[in-house]
Amino acid sequence: MCGIVGAIAGRDVVPVLIEGLKRLEYRGYDSSGIAVVETEKMRRVRRTGRVSEMETAALAESFNAHLGIGHTRWATHGGVTELNAHPHMSQGVALVHNGIIENHEEQRERLQALGYQFESQTDTEVIAHLIHHYLSGGDDLLVALQRAVKELHGAYALAVVSQSDPTRMVVARMGCPLLVGLGEGENFVASDVSAIIQATRRVIFLEEGDTAELTREGVRVFDANDASVARDVHVSDVSLASLELGPYRHFMQKEIHEQPRALADTIEGLADLGRFDLQLFGDGAGEVLGDVEAVQILACGTSYYAGLVAKYWLEDIAGIPCNVDIASEYRYRKVVANPRQLIVTISQSGETLDTMEALKYAKSLGQDKTLSICNVPESAIPRASKLVFYTRAGAEIGVASTKAFTTQLAALFILTGTLAKLRGRLDEAREAELIEALRHLPGSVQFALNLEPQIAAWSERFAPKHNALFLGRGVHYPIALEGALKLKEISYIHAEAYPAGELKHGPLALVDSEMPVVVIAPNDSLLEKVKSNIQEVRARGGEMFVFADADSHFSESEGVHVIRTPRHVGVLSPIVHSIPVQLLAYHTALARGTDVDKPRNLAKSVTVE
Repeated sequence: MCGIVGAIAGRDVVPVLIEGLKRLEYRGYDSSGIAVVETEKMRRVRRTGRVSEMETAALAESFNAHLGIGHTRWATHGGVTELNAHPHMSQGVALVHNGIIENHEEQRERLQALGYQFESQTDTEVIAHLIHHYLSGGDDLLVALQRAVKELHGAYALAVVSQSDPTRMVVARMGCPLLVGLGEGENFVASDVSAIIQATRRVIFLEEGDTAELTREGVRVFDANDASVARDVHVSDVSLASLELGPYRHFMQKEIHEQPRALADTIEGLADLGRFDLQLFGDGAGEVLGDVEAVQILACGTSYYAGLVAKYWLEDIAGIPCNVDIASEYRYRKVVANPRQLIVTISQSGETLDTMEALKYAKSLGQDKTLSICNVPESAIPRASKLVFYTRAGAEIGVASTKAFTTQLAALFILTGTLAKLRGRLDEAREAELIEALRHLPGSVQFALNLEPQIAAWSERFAPKHNALFLGRGVHYPIALEGALKLKEISYIHAEAYPAGELKHGPLALVDSEMPVVVIAPNDSLLEKVKSNIQEVRARGGEMFVFADADSHFSESEGVHVIRTPRHVGVLSPIVHSIPVQLLAYHTALARGTDVDKPRNLAKSVTVE
């Protein structure tokens, strides 16, 4: 959600801070600001709205410094105002904060009793005053931070600078992502590697409870007990090209069109092996997967819908019971634990707070067979899991997930094939058939992408609507859910999805000439059932938009529009049918003039409850 960037260098860091904040805009925000330590003084500028407005103000005031921090805020405590924007200050101490402090009211009362005055409604300001309190008592900046965070309950990533100590920055992490970037004679901090990739690729991922001190000469890291520790240095493979638009109008459009490549990269290991194999899931996979008797999937949002598709695959192909829970619900309910159940967490960022907490809860119940499906190496959820399968989607900037979703599906299908083989449910012929289908998947997705002009034409009919209904059956019902979510996210058209068989149980009452109905209708065993559902809608005057396969034998008629995706690709059909619903949402949003990559009220990485 919110974004952090900080730098200490022998050069002016203001351009680094502003460029970093621009690269963090995709995460979602409503205000931004920077604070810099100049010679014997600290300066700050904050603005609501876009980073560009804050940049204009900083340039007008000729900011120039060797030490500074910056932030993009997504409002939680307090409204969208300049006073609530970060950085927050307390008598020469400035800090930026991602996360939520749960005991901020208690701390606020304590600090007010000590004479501190508050100018914001945020939970963050208490941290600034708390650090200043310890600093004024004689502690140095690092010790003041370490003492302060021990009094905080909740989640935080912090970067702190002090006017009285212009040679260093101190940082802390608990529950929210934070990394340190290593340069030559300069060092950086960020919540996302994209914010500092223009300056360095060498990064340290801070762990839970870590604090760190950054100077121009080096970095020292301390664990939750304040003991000095060595953390591994990683070289990021995020490319600057992946963070640039190129010939596309929006990152979402770019990422939709990157899906053939992303899928090919994700299945590359399997394609090279030519078989489903435990080694695809890393060391220890035999011990974790060998005696699994059930699967529990935990995820949020789009990743949850990927899990719903996997439930059909796992029970049909692998013959293994599967439950799928929204992570934010699972973590707060009584669970019947099964130590031989595989806990699968799905997260694009690997930092989704609810999914991380659900994983911790599952492990606390003795369920230690854990697998993470994730797109970001070395993020928190993979580090907390015994096994990890990395999707190779590359950086995803658009808030509405596209290539992360389809690569998650590919990863889940590889898991399905591997478990099916372990359980003796996959003979050589069927294994070869499934692997061949995966090899052809990028081509089938490219065929679906070629339908973009036809789908764009449909979007003109959707743009003036206020509501839409999506229908699917069986394994394609989650794709209907995903299509409705995408339309809601970026076009702001209210959309709902139902299993087509549920029409007569309520949703049919909504259907009229102003309610477009999108139908996912592949040529599978439920096709004739879907055709009957279509007739029910037509009889009520509803206008149908049908995504059918080339061999589905659908014909257009008055009120029934048909676009044909590739010839039915069997069990992988949900992946192919994801493409047209993504394109429909994108072009409808385009026609309505909304901010496609940064939809209102939403953030890319949800790291708070």
